[in-house]
Amino acid sequence: MKFEFEDHEIGDTASRASGVIFFVLCSIPILSTVLYGGVDTGTWTVISVLAGIIALTWLVDAWLGKGILINRSTLLLPLAGLIAIGFVQLLPFFSSGLPTELLADQSRQPLSMDPYATRFFLVRLIVYLVFFAAALTYLNTERRLKKVTIGLVLFGALVSFFGILQWLAKPEAIYGLRETPNAVPFGPFVNQHHFAAFTEMGFGLALGLLAGKGIKRDKMLLVGVGALMLIVAALLTSSRGGFISYAGILSFVLIVRYWSRSKGGEKDASEPPKKLILVIAPVLAAVVVILGVVVFVGGDTSLMRGAGLADAPADVSNGRIHFWTTALKIFAEHPILGAGYDAFGVAFTRLDTWNGIFRIEQAHNDYLQTLADAGIVGFVCVAAFIFLLFKKGLKVIANTSDGFRSSVAIGALAGCVGILIHSFFDFPLRTPANAFIFLLLAAVATVSIKSTETPKSSRR
Repeated sequence: MKFEFEDHEIGDTASRASGVIFFVLCSIPILSTVLYGGVDTGTWTVISVLAGIIALTWLVDAWLGKGILINRSTLLLPLAGLIAIGFVQLLPFFSSGLPTELLADQSRQPLSMDPYATRFFLVRLIVYLVFFAAALTYLNTERRLKKVTIGLVLFGALVSFFGILQWLAKPEAIYGLRETPNAVPFGPFVNQHHFAAFTEMGFGLALGLLAGKGIKRDKMLLVGVGALMLIVAALLTSSRGGFISYAGILSFVLIVRYWSRSKGGEKDASEPPKKLILVIAPVLAAVVVILGVVVFVGGDTSLMRGAGLADAPADVSNGRIHFWTTALKIFAEHPILGAGYDAFGVAFTRLDTWNGIFRIEQAHNDYLQTLADAGIVGFVCVAAFIFLLFKKGLKVIANTSDGFRSSVAIGALAGCVGILIHSFFDFPLRTPANAFIFLLLAAVATVSIKSTETPKSSRR
């Protein structure tokens, strides 16, 4: 058996094992979304089993084929680095920072202040790595790319439609089964703001397809309706982070489309006003339609609240400044490797200046929480992933001559931009469903695809 490493294009692996892996890859984001965003431990048991199926099928495919096929993308390195940090945090060679009277032997404790939570988070990271590596390797044909992109938009639209119906019905529990006494749900998500982040990724992908070339008019209408469902549902969540993220998505798509056309020699300096009107007019029309739909279904209050024109309901997340300053204090105490993955709740308790009624589990800022949980080393891994993602994605956009591939890459990067902006105000990537879709979009934006389309002349 030999290993086949690929830096660029990975050929089609049309084996049954390959088909099984691709099917499971598509199933994991759907299943985790439907099952309350994947936040429950029971859901993670199912997801871990599916990840195990991917790994075993991958080995079977290698055994029956010529060797282990794997995309040697540098995007895998930051994820591997984060996993290595987690293992180091669990080594019993450090001081945990807890009071001496609570632990007899400070020198033999893990670095993590909550080893159990860190172990569970480490399992998640390993599952994410397996999922992402498989996506980079087996999302390898144009046919599969189309299935994933169109499927993500339509699935997001269906979930958004369900969320709108649920918002209108005002049920006491998700599906009538799951109550959320400490959060405001939307759709299948326990947290409405994380649902808004979910829609941002689908909307970015849809907007990239609509703004580019390569899809037929009938599918264009379908994608447009899907984008409408996504943004209407997001507006009903009254998420202010969502509002800012949607503005970032729109700006990113317009800038990159203009950049890619100029780079490809499509820029016509003699008609800039006309082209600008052709871009702005549909955008303004879409805004009018969206706002009209939101007001029609009774979402004007949510719209005003999200825009900051009405008071938001009081909840614990409104104390973000306090959470952020405390996160910086935790980072100051553990600057190199952090206090431990998912140990923020324990670390926060020691430094909290409030009355202690609330136990704060998240910093409501993914970047600050990375500093608190994994220190500067973990933050460098996250920054490296983001840098490599956009470097590779923009390279794909600049180098491809296929309109559909370019549009998909722009849309996938736009979806990533949306949730990365939202991560400044919340912790949407801590919701597994969002993390899986984000990694899938990262694969869609960066992989080199082997075209499986037969030329027209050959078909004749």
